[in-house]
Amino acid sequence: MSLNTKTLTEQKSLLEEKEVTLSEIYSDTLAEIKAKNEQLNIYLTLNNLAEAQAAERTNKALAGLPMSVKDNFCTQGLRTTASSTLLDTFIPQYESTVTKNLQNNGGVIIGKTNLDAWAHGSSTESSQYGTTLNPRNPEHLPGGSSGGAAASVAADMCSAGIGSETAGSIRQPAAWCGVVGLKPSYGRCSRYGAIAMASSTDSPGPLAKTVKDAALVFNAIAGHDPLDATSSPQVFTDFSRDIDKPITGVKIGYVYHGLEGISNDVYTAFEIQLEVFKSLGASVEFADAMNPQLAVGVYTIVQRGEVSSNLARFTGVRYGYDRTYFGAEAKRRIMLGTHTLSKGYADKYYDTAQKVRTLFREDYTQLFAQYDILISLTSPGYAKKIGASEGSAMFGELEDMLLEPSSITGLPGISVPCYRDEKTNLFLGMNIVAPMWQEEKMIQVAHAYEQATQWNTWTSKKGSL
Repeated sequence: MSLNTKTLTEQKSLLEEKEVTLSEIYSDTLAEIKAKNEQLNIYLTLNNLAEAQAAERTNKALAGLPMSVKDNFCTQGLRTTASSTLLDTFIPQYESTVTKNLQNNGGVIIGKTNLDAWAHGSSTESSQYGTTLNPRNPEHLPGGSSGGAAASVAADMCSAGIGSETAGSIRQPAAWCGVVGLKPSYGRCSRYGAIAMASSTDSPGPLAKTVKDAALVFNAIAGHDPLDATSSPQVFTDFSRDIDKPITGVKIGYVYHGLEGISNDVYTAFEIQLEVFKSLGASVEFADAMNPQLAVGVYTIVQRGEVSSNLARFTGVRYGYDRTYFGAEAKRRIMLGTHTLSKGYADKYYDTAQKVRTLFREDYTQLFAQYDILISLTSPGYAKKIGASEGSAMFGELEDMLLEPSSITGLPGISVPCYRDEKTNLFLGMNIVAPMWQEEKMIQVAHAYEQATQWNTWTSKKGSL
């Protein structure tokens, strides 16, 4: 078995026991990139200095292992495009805090991954560098906007990846690519140096092969940052500390069940998984939550308004190419956002959306007074076929519908594979949500589920590309 197909945890163990060398891991990883990247279109830029940098970081937590980074994080000296040709030649003069933390803790950026341009979408089809294909089934999409990052993990083209989520952009592609995606509490990971989309919900986080791998990367990138005014001073020790604790007695509520537009087959596959939690000693019951379809409108208005503000800074004066290089989706979002924030309309749209956002916060407060954890499907279904987003103005919002309530309220969530369709080799994801700042509990439950099931490719060895 090639070393690039091992989990981050396994690779670390092999290095510590001196059974393999870092050079061998890089050799296998780079060979996989060379063999698959042209077809799958995952990496936009590769770091030619990666292996040399790795040799200097072997004694740190991430042991010099190769990490992919979504191409909306500024990386000093390494091209950063946000998948828009407006930034085609942009090489940042500074490092984002998340990527700096990653490298300070021993991670090495092997390359920058494709995404929906400016992170606008849930398919990578809005990328101005072409669509990324799903490694599980190349006729299908990887999701988005962190589609390239999720695909890089699924294709064993890195040890783990870094993405960002505004309303599903880590967890939804994780579900579609059959990997683990962790969205932290808002403010847990710094936004400094991440190209902003919606500043009030943007959350960097890891994509990984297993829950334990995700926790290890999360440890490396989280923490307070004085350069980010929204960064939280909440302290943490080790997100994997309680990962092996049993979940006996944990109260789990499952939400968003029985919605229109989700097939009975998908719901049936999800319902079977509830028995797993019960067998592990948790209590499970249906929890009546606010309709997530209401969050679609909230997110659309808030996100477009913040996009129109954040993209105003991208002009030819600073970045070399002018605003005519914006793609169609960026232009649509700028126009809609400007409209909803304009005089006479802000009260009608933006202020109303913020009030409904508060209602979602209050709803979660009531739910977490009864339950320790909330679970649901991550996405309404399996990965869609290539071209599915074309002509669908609300494609992303509808595919992220089950995640938007937790995103707009800043809650942490993690998606883990919970079913695989044998005919298509496509996956469903389970979204596990915890109260604010309680990622350890969420990780503990996700790990227990992962270990008790066969859906994870790398822990069960039954999945396949």
